[in-house]
Amino acid sequence: MTAKNLTKTSAPQAPAPEIKSAPTSSTAARTRMETITLSNHLRIEGTDHLPGAKVRVTADYARRLRLQGYVART
Repeated sequence: MTAKNLTKTSAPQAPAPEIKSAPTSSTAARTRMETITLSNHLRIEGTDHLPGAKVRVTADYARRLRLQGYVART
């Protein structure tokens, strides 16, 4: 039986004040964008966002994140 190495090699980074996510399609470029504050860790298009990070996403995606509990209540 082998033991797993659970030590982390790098320190976690502080969230940026605001992270702008690029739209994924041409129709997303024409939709309304919203800035949300995350309440949980979330990975969007391969980028990790820590709790408390402000992320700019489409209005539809922001609505879905609110329903799933990823957006902090203010």
